[in-house]
Amino acid sequence: MRDAYHEELDSIGDSLVEMARMVGSAIGRATTAILDSDLKLAESVIEADQKVDDLQHDLEARAIALLARQQPVATDLRIVVTSLRMSADLERSGDLAQHVAKLTRLRYPSRAIPQDLHATILEMGQLAQRLMAKAAEVIVTKDVDLALQLEQDDDAMDLLHRTLFQHLMDERWKHGIETAVDVTLLGRYYERYADHAVAVAKRVVYLVTGEHADELQPDIKPEIQAVPGVEGA
Repeated sequence: MRDAYHEELDSIGDSLVEMARMVGSAIGRATTAILDSDLKLAESVIEADQKVDDLQHDLEARAIALLARQQPVATDLRIVVTSLRMSADLERSGDLAQHVAKLTRLRYPSRAIPQDLHATILEMGQLAQRLMAKAAEVIVTKDVDLALQLEQDDDAMDLLHRTLFQHLMDERWKHGIETAVDVTLLGRYYERYADHAVAVAKRVVYLVTGEHADELQPDIKPEIQAVPGVEGA
């Protein structure tokens, strides 16, 4: 019975990793879709989000069943409760990737993003994908130092987000109000996506240590930098 119980706990962790990889792929494909005005690719991202939702619902059902049957305590209870919260972060990340794809569909056949912002949006998309890949790695390895690093890596996304607003506030902006609204929304989608990746990593810290990430003081430099011209992972 205990072996089956711990196998079920492990399977919940496997589902979280699968969700993270799915939403990481989704944000990458959604970024390509919006930059290339690729409607077919955008539709595939929109449709695939249902698989993420289904996986979350299945994970929730299994976690609640474990709570009811096994009444876990201590570390096991922390695993189940934290997994439920991580699944919510990952599901929301999938929704944000879907929002990017839906913006592509809304503006098709026109391009939603002006050419002079392509590099910034591309970098935001690549960075979002790398952050989620690192979050997936943290779920697998339970590496607290790597998890704590994500919050500092997220500073690069905040910098890119501010860069978008600098373009919008520039008196030379010539793309109109509708495009300005689209760019504002898009920047918010990527910024929130990155926040969810960080939240997943923070929850792993709590799972492993029993302490909240904000209570720890790591001496860690970010590995992911928002430097123009850096290739995405």
